[in-house]
Amino acid sequence: MTEAMPFWIAGRPATGEAELTVTNSHDGRTVGVTSVPSSDQVEEAVAAAHAVAREAAALPIHVRADALAHVSRRLAERADEIAKLISAENGKPIFWARGEVNRAISTFRFAAEETRRSSGEVVRLDTEAAANGRMAYVSRVPRGPVLAISPFNFPLNLVAHKVAPAIAVGAPVIVKPAPKTPLSALVLGEILAETDLPEGMFSILPVPNERASALVQDPRLPVVSFTGSGPVGYAIMDQVPRKHVTLELGGNAAALVLADADLDWAATRIALFSNYQAGQSCIAVQRVIVDESVADAFEGKLVEAVGALVTGDPADEKTQVGPMVSVEAAERVEAWVTEAVAAGAKVLAGGTRDGATFAPTVLVDVRKDAKVVREEVFGPVLVISRVAGPDAAFAEANDSAYGLQAGVFTRSLDLAFRANRELEVGGVIIGDVPSYRADQMPYGGVKDSGVGREGLRSAMADYTYEKVMVLTGLSL
Repeated sequence: MTEAMPFWIAGRPATGEAELTVTNSHDGRTVGVTSVPSSDQVEEAVAAAHAVAREAAALPIHVRADALAHVSRRLAERADEIAKLISAENGKPIFWARGEVNRAISTFRFAAEETRRSSGEVVRLDTEAAANGRMAYVSRVPRGPVLAISPFNFPLNLVAHKVAPAIAVGAPVIVKPAPKTPLSALVLGEILAETDLPEGMFSILPVPNERASALVQDPRLPVVSFTGSGPVGYAIMDQVPRKHVTLELGGNAAALVLADADLDWAATRIALFSNYQAGQSCIAVQRVIVDESVADAFEGKLVEAVGALVTGDPADEKTQVGPMVSVEAAERVEAWVTEAVAAGAKVLAGGTRDGATFAPTVLVDVRKDAKVVREEVFGPVLVISRVAGPDAAFAEANDSAYGLQAGVFTRSLDLAFRANRELEVGGVIIGDVPSYRADQMPYGGVKDSGVGREGLRSAMADYTYEKVMVLTGLSL
C-alpha cells in the first residue's frame, strides 16, 4: 500500500480524512497518495498566515534570502527524484521534467538574489527650494498573505513562481495546487519545512477546485495569484474586486515566419515547441503565420520535423511528446480537430488519439472562426496560415482575444523592432518561438491573457506596495 504524503499547514505536516490518489495518464498506475484538508484544517492554515503576517514582513533580508537559497540547493540535491515525480504525476516526458526542476532551482536562486538587492530607494527632495533638508526613503511593503493557485502543467516551477517572490518580500503564502498534480508541491513543502521561516509562513493545501472559492473570498488573504484558464481567472477577479489579483491566463501563441527567416531553424523550433508538454503550455506554438513567398518550402520542413518527434512513454529518455494530463483532455482536442476538418481543414500530420495521447498535429486550410484558431487548444496542434508580407503577418497575429507572447523568425533588426512595437502581446521573442521564457524576466500578457507579471522582481512588485517615509531637517 502506498504511504500517503502529508500536506502542509503552517509549515507542519498534516493529513486529512479524504484520500486523494494521483495516477499516471500514460498507463493508469498510481503515482502517489495524499489527502484532502478538512474545512477546519484550511481555517487553521489561513489563521496562521494572518497571524504571522506582521512578523513575516519584518523578517530580516538575510533570513528570507537564506531560506530561498536553501530551497534552491535542496531542489538541486533531489533533482532526479523530483523530475521523476513530475513526469509520473503530470505525464510530461522525463526530458522536460528535468528541465522544469532546473528552472525551479534557478527561480529560487533568482529570488534569493533579488531579496538581497531589495533595499528600497532614497530620493533627495531638495530639487526645489520648498523641500530643502528633506529626503524620502521609498520601501516596498507586502500587501499581506498570498493565495497562490497553480495549474497542472508545471506542477513545480509555477508553484515556485508564486512561493519564491512571496517569501522574498516577507508575505505568508498558501498554495492550492492543481488536484491532478499536487505531489510536486508537497515535496516543495518538505524542503520549505527545513528552513528557519516562522510557523505560518507557508501552507500547501490540496483542496478540490470547488472549495477554492472560500479561500479566494477570505479577507485575510488580500492577494490572489492565479495561473490557469481565463474563465476561472476572471471569475476570481469578479468575486473579489477589492483584492489585488494577478492572473496569468491562456493564449493561442503565434509564431511568425517572415520571408528572411532561417527556415530550418524555424521548422525545428516550432515543431518541438508546439508539442512540448504535449502542447499543454500557455505559450506553446499554436498558430504558425508564414510569408507566402517561403510557405511551400517551410511547410514541408515543418511537417517533416513534426513527424520526426518521438511520442511515447514519458519515462523513456528518448520521448519528446508524452500523453496529455487525462483522456478527457485528449478527447477535447480530438473533438476540436474533428470539427475543424469537417469545416474544410486538411491534416498534414497527426490528428489521431490513443487514450490520453494525441499525436502531434499539423493543420492547414483552417477557417478563421475554428476553435483551433480562436481558442486555446492546450494540446499538440498547430495551424499554418499564409500571408503576404509582414504587415499582414502582424495583423493576423493580433487577430486574437489573447496576447501572451509571440515569436518572430526574422533576421531584420527593423522588422524586429516593428514587431515589438506592433504586436499586442506581453512578450516578443525574436528569432525563436513564443514558448521561450527566462524565469527572471517579466512574464505575462495583455487582452484575455491576464493582468500582472511574474518573473521574480515583477512578482515581488505585484505582492507589495510602495511606502514613502519623508525625513525632514537634514543636512544634505
